[in-house]
Amino acid sequence: MPVSIVIGGQFGSEGKGKVSLELVRMATERRIAVVRVGGPNSGHTAYDRSGRKFALRQLPAGAVDRNVDIVFPAGSYIDVDVLWREIDELDYPRDRIFVSPYANIITPEQKAWEVEAGLVSGIGSTGSGVGAAVMAQVAREASNFPLHRHDAAHCAPLEPFLRNTTGLMRSWLDAGARIIIEGTQGFGLSLYDGGHWPKATSRATTAAAALAETGLSPMDVDNVVLVIRSYPIRVAGNSGPLPGETSWEAIAQSKATREDLREFTTVTNKLRRVGHFDASVVGAAIACNNPTMIVLNHLDYVASKHIRGEEYTKLAGFVTEVEQTIGRRIDHLGFSPTSMELRSALVG
Repeated sequence: MPVSIVIGGQFGSEGKGKVSLELVRMATERRIAVVRVGGPNSGHTAYDRSGRKFALRQLPAGAVDRNVDIVFPAGSYIDVDVLWREIDELDYPRDRIFVSPYANIITPEQKAWEVEAGLVSGIGSTGSGVGAAVMAQVAREASNFPLHRHDAAHCAPLEPFLRNTTGLMRSWLDAGARIIIEGTQGFGLSLYDGGHWPKATSRATTAAAALAETGLSPMDVDNVVLVIRSYPIRVAGNSGPLPGETSWEAIAQSKATREDLREFTTVTNKLRRVGHFDASVVGAAIACNNPTMIVLNHLDYVASKHIRGEEYTKLAGFVTEVEQTIGRRIDHLGFSPTSMELRSALVG
């Protein structure tokens, strides 16, 4: 049952793309595939082996080394223009990309509907059309709903990529492949159980939901990776509550650095809101997802990786406090966009 699922435990931007890529690099199976669920309303960032940075909205970040199969299953939402741009940017092998004929295609009309509906200003939506595409699918051609569903089976540019993705992945798994499902956004944004509706995304963002969108069985999963960060963020604007909200300047001051720590969203390039670590949303994410591995990223906002004396004490204290408040041990620590270290190697 060699399927890994990578999900976020806060409000997104926890570093799921980096973790997905690290799982690819750690895998020992002869065939590795990365599944991208969700759509282009969130970005994943990763660095290939040459150090080149990729901020991707459609292709999975776990594929930036260009050595895995990429799957867009029935539960994915595709902006064809974004997809083609990223395929060209990575110069990705076309014969290693597989799209379900049931995958949803985002249209200009769907993106325009989100803007006109006030979702961008009302809940901090990116206006990428994913929510409208979800609604069009669920509406099932209802006569009083203005949007229509479009699927990959009727999208000529995607015709070379169309496959029965569930059947394909099943054959890979039967032959001993490793499949990594790269989830999007975070538990606090989940439509069903994130606790912040209507300030939520249009989909459930749990491991179970990502698996359902992929079209595989729960019996296939042997690894659920929950990714969290030291200082959680939310997107700019009227995007919903952020417990312990603070400022990037305050974080820099607590670290005694003049470094500009500000983060901007990948899709809209807006300044992210930031808050102190809050255990409530992470605890809820753990209860819902029961992860086998937890990764704590953005620890460079707490202390340097090259730690001595007071810096080590500060880092160890922070990690221990997080573990005590969430009731689980952290497995890996991240200090940069490229690092994922064993906790035991850095903090006893």
